[in-house]
Amino acid sequence: MGETAGREHGIVTRSAEYIGSFPVDDSCLDDQIQQLHTQLKSFKSCKSKRTVSLRFSVKGVKVYDEDETTLLMAHAMCRVSLSTARPSDAQFAFVSHNPGNSDAQLYCHLFRARHARAAQFLNLLLCRCFQLYFLERHPEEAQDENSGKKPTRTPSLLNQGFPLSVSALVSFRRAPTQGLLPGAKVFSQSSTEQVSSPEEGPVSSPTIVRKKAIRTKELRSGAYRSFTFTPLKQRHLQDKLSARQEKEQASAKACTSRAPSLAETEEALAQAVWCWAGVSSDCSSSLLADDVLGAFLLCPHPKKPNRGSLIVRFPSGLVTRDIKNSKGKFRLEKGHVDFESLAALIEHYTEFNEELECSLSCSRVNHCYDWEEIVNKSSRSLQDSKKGTFNNQSWV
Repeated sequence: MGETAGREHGIVTRSAEYIGSFPVDDSCLDDQIQQLHTQLKSFKSCKSKRTVSLRFSVKGVKVYDEDETTLLMAHAMCRVSLSTARPSDAQFAFVSHNPGNSDAQLYCHLFRARHARAAQFLNLLLCRCFQLYFLERHPEEAQDENSGKKPTRTPSLLNQGFPLSVSALVSFRRAPTQGLLPGAKVFSQSSTEQVSSPEEGPVSSPTIVRKKAIRTKELRSGAYRSFTFTPLKQRHLQDKLSARQEKEQASAKACTSRAPSLAETEEALAQAVWCWAGVSSDCSSSLLADDVLGAFLLCPHPKKPNRGSLIVRFPSGLVTRDIKNSKGKFRLEKGHVDFESLAALIEHYTEFNEELECSLSCSRVNHCYDWEEIVNKSSRSLQDSKKGTFNNQSWV
């Protein structure tokens, strides 16, 4: 079985062996996960039906034959409820509602990868697709990487308490300070720009200057402008506003260039899934409370820069444990084992719970799974089938 991967237009392709599917009982999430893993364990010795090619994207999951010429199944992301894996048996599975069914029965589709890391990678891919799909549906929950919120309107002098607009500032701009020293050569200015000292007001009457600005159509006749501040102070204030605006535009471009996407490497993908990359910390914490038992979130420590925080959903609720980083070694709070990397720490506590209430889980829930839409579509599909109509869609 090949382990080739292709990436185009946000699509990641991986190959695996398709074992089959089985119905999943409608029960609470924790019981469903426990029953699911019990069934997966019973299928570890089953032979595969065929080698398939899985295509992951934010839109959903498609399964093709080995030659990628025949589409075997397609599941829109809103129809996939959760993703899980058992790396010890190289198993990867996801639960979804089969398209075209008249009922709302959930099915688990089971695959076998070449080895444990390949199975974990398939699970991380689908988990990351869940997160990107959530960001697509809820852009307001995206992480704000700037120190402050972006202004809702372009900064102007009105925001500083001075009734001077940018257009009026251009009309009344004076020469730079260097040209105002005694004996310095003064270059010719336009009729609307006259030389004045840094601390003096305009040499002409405000009414005359205002009329000139109106005649040149640089200021509307109904506008009122104040001449309380000197041109040097006006220019200094405008420079500060311009610098702030340029900084905000640069930050916006940087955020756009770092837009969340499917990571290029396994390490980057795992880090993105564990940290809920791109999602605000408050939102990711609230979503974690509704995830599977043992689901976790990695985040920076709020007060200590050399430490991290591991937030885990335990039976008692969300619990935060510190991760100490000393000389390149990682250790969990109240733990006795040092690890070379965060990945090694997560892998260890996924297998053994030790001082934790329960072991960490690699399973994740799709928080945008639309149960009501599926039920409504199923009822409409049943009515259409009775009428003899069928709608063909690329994502069903």
